[in-house]
Amino acid sequence: MSSTTMAPAKRPEIKTALPGPKGQEIINADAQFVTPSYPRPSFKLVAERAQGVWIEDVDGNIFLDCNAGVAVCSTGHCHPEVVAAIQKQAAEMIHMCGTDYYYRHMPQLAQKLDEIVPVPSPTRTHFANSGTEAVETALKLAMHATGREKFIAFFNSFHGRTLGSLSLTSSRVAQRKGFKRQALDVVHVPYPNEFRNPFNDADCGEGGAGQGALTWIEERLFKTTTPPEEVAGIVVEVVQGEGGYVPAPRNFLEGLRRICDQHGIMLIVDEVQSGMGRTGKMFASDHFDLKPDIVCIAKGIGSGLPIGVCVARANLMDWKPGAHASTFGGNPVCIAAALKTIELLEGGLVRNSAEVGDYLKSELEKLQRKYDCIGDVRGLGLMIGVEFVEGRSNKPAPDLRDRVEVACFDRGLVILGAGTNTIRWSPPLILTKENVDVAVEIFDQAIAASI
Repeated sequence: MSSTTMAPAKRPEIKTALPGPKGQEIINADAQFVTPSYPRPSFKLVAERAQGVWIEDVDGNIFLDCNAGVAVCSTGHCHPEVVAAIQKQAAEMIHMCGTDYYYRHMPQLAQKLDEIVPVPSPTRTHFANSGTEAVETALKLAMHATGREKFIAFFNSFHGRTLGSLSLTSSRVAQRKGFKRQALDVVHVPYPNEFRNPFNDADCGEGGAGQGALTWIEERLFKTTTPPEEVAGIVVEVVQGEGGYVPAPRNFLEGLRRICDQHGIMLIVDEVQSGMGRTGKMFASDHFDLKPDIVCIAKGIGSGLPIGVCVARANLMDWKPGAHASTFGGNPVCIAAALKTIELLEGGLVRNSAEVGDYLKSELEKLQRKYDCIGDVRGLGLMIGVEFVEGRSNKPAPDLRDRVEVACFDRGLVILGAGTNTIRWSPPLILTKENVDVAVEIFDQAIAASI
């Protein structure tokens, strides 16, 4: 194995204690010099190189990656065509600040996004560097377009950690503790979850939890604390990410679109984690024919490079020069990676996400029938959540989830928790059914060793 590339692998190879001696040295240095605010999981992976669905750590241990850098490495690690596109662009021009000057890359990607996003065309695009920046853009744009200041978001959502997006985020208290009052006027509503219904049955009616959320907005918020004419936007994840990979019911999303249309509210859809082929369609909104006014995209669009975009209806994005900009947003190297990523997604990886995702879900459902501690298997494409409970009850089992996570890592499988008690599966979209067989075998062993 060379210093820069990995030899092909079919199964994980664990050669040392985890972490190994070289890895432990790096962890010790990290503890001394790096901020402790990063939410590292219970296991300690010290990555050195990666290729496809495989990661090698600094001690030579090889892992099967079913997390993809938290749904970022959509085309797999170091896809050769993405690497070539990055290298070519880096040799031509790395940076010129597209908010001051012009270059072909920004309109080229914006035009492509106009073709594929769920926002009705014509659209315009603002370029950012991350998901939280894309959300910040959406918030400012909604306020600018409507002249309003209030927002509605949902419990267990995650939209970022900068102060504006943090006002929306509500997945963990650690994300907000210590930062005093929220920067924006945001009210939160329970997110509809068919497995763990957050509403009283009387509130739901025939539409289930989806109707319960709509009733909460229209019959409680609008009639008490949050007049609809003061609401700039409703911000929602079609599939909650950090909240536990929970897909929304169709009637709920249709109801949000109706409410926004009725009251002149902007429907802002956060597709940072669920977009770019992750769910077996280019965007999770496509499963429900949902047409947002504004969509936020990041993570998988750049195959690992930092790029985020906010795409909106063109008639909304009519703000004047200086209203919002970014020094690094629209970086030509990142755009080159994004254009190649979209080409690969359209060339077969979205289809693979749907097909292999169905296979992975069916194999995980077999484990659900085998183990009483698996309460739910849910998701779309290669965005699947496995929820752990105590027995066949609905009582969450977060400690068991954490033990399973670590036991998988010890056996060479990288997966990551989400929500209170869920394991998220967000592998690279190049995952094969053969990879699934190996991963599920290890997952089975890890559960058996953890209960």
